[in-house]
Amino acid sequence: MTSAQFDPTLERHFKGHRDTVTSVDFSCNMKQIATGSMDSCVMIWNMKPQMRAYRFDGHKDAVISVEFSPSGHLVASASRDKTVRLWVPSMKAESTVFRAHTATVRSINFSGDGQTLVTASDDKTIKLWTVHRQKFLFSLNQHINWVRCAKFSPDDRLIVSSSDDKTVKLWDKNSRECIHSFYEHAGYASHVDFHPSGTCIAAASTDNSVKVWDIRSHKMLQHYQVHSGVVNSLSFHPAGNFLITASGDSTVKILDLVEGKLLYTLHGHQGPVTCVAFSRTGEYFASGGSDEQVMVWKSNFDCSECGDTVRLQNKTTSSMKAPPASSVAHLPFRAHPSVLHSQTSEPSEPLTRQDSQTAAHTQSSSRSGSHSRATHSHTYRNHSTSSSSSHHQTQTQSLPQQAPHVQGQTQASDGGVPPDLASTLEHIIGQLDILTQTVSILEQRLTLTEDKLKECLENQMEIGLHLQRREEP
Repeated sequence: MTSAQFDPTLERHFKGHRDTVTSVDFSCNMKQIATGSMDSCVMIWNMKPQMRAYRFDGHKDAVISVEFSPSGHLVASASRDKTVRLWVPSMKAESTVFRAHTATVRSINFSGDGQTLVTASDDKTIKLWTVHRQKFLFSLNQHINWVRCAKFSPDDRLIVSSSDDKTVKLWDKNSRECIHSFYEHAGYASHVDFHPSGTCIAAASTDNSVKVWDIRSHKMLQHYQVHSGVVNSLSFHPAGNFLITASGDSTVKILDLVEGKLLYTLHGHQGPVTCVAFSRTGEYFASGGSDEQVMVWKSNFDCSECGDTVRLQNKTTSSMKAPPASSVAHLPFRAHPSVLHSQTSEPSEPLTRQDSQTAAHTQSSSRSGSHSRATHSHTYRNHSTSSSSSHHQTQTQSLPQQAPHVQGQTQASDGGVPPDLASTLEHIIGQLDILTQTVSILEQRLTLTEDKLKECLENQMEIGLHLQRREEP
């Protein structure tokens, strides 16, 4: 069996946006991909080749961020036009809109239960909203410059945010207090996210680096300097063992967080790569760039045992506790516990020992369903040893993982819900989401009608008073 079988491969290639792709996200069932763009459109791409894409027009300026709800039946979009829209990802393109901020909305994120939204804006605030009726809850206001990104923790108790003020802040959602600030000294963090364990955060920085912090000890666990351009986006693998990054240097890189090293460099985009995201299971990941293209890759480098762990984590999220800070990472596909190392390899240094190279023809799909030219993308595997002179290891902190001993407990309760019943319940939840969205649209239209009626009555009263004054002697 050759190593090439475990290299990432380009599965699909979508082209339909008319400007830079700014954001990408997978639906929970992997049937759809949502993207936002500087062309002011949201597009929903169907993974089935025979199905056409949906283009959603509504925003009056660039769409900066998009995300599927946890159920996959809503898509939220944030725009430079200062609004947020909630879409039903179907051909009808129904949506509700609300003015969320007084400046560009940079980021939008659903809570794990799908009931709350958090938005980040150039007005220096972070705001929380209910998904139903889009009711404003509260603001977080300690940043002193544009807020680029805000995300919920996996348990929804914390919020992490990054700003042009060179800080990454950690907030307690219940007390609404900033509980810690991490400081960037060179650039600022343009994107930030929680590790699936909820005990670490990663930040993509304009100083070309990626940093991983422990939110309990507040120490930096890893520092990667593998890009030669600003890092625009990042995404954790759901199992927590890998991190993908997108950069202005036109590459997507895959980092092995357990070994603390660069694993792959992917060349496919013609220009800066602006966004990247893993699917909910980690089996796929997608990237978007200034070349207006969306590329969907099959991970492959992750073995089947890791996929089992992802499913395990999804089933046991509510009951599992984070391991203590001193614990060593337990890995489902390693025979021994590994220690997670920091890496600061020079970005200008050429990649050595590239022992495998795979080229894949990409499939191009547009709204009309036509195929454009096939392009070549290359995957480079990077092997590095801990003794390499180009790698300066500064930490030996462990990245918390979910322990494999939970597997027996989970498998014992795995047969609790029959597949048919689970499918029916999922369908009912989806219908309820659509019903909620429809009611919200009707409420919005009713409010507009009431406003118009009130205006008509006020005008009628003014006319009546005016006529009365004219008739008086």
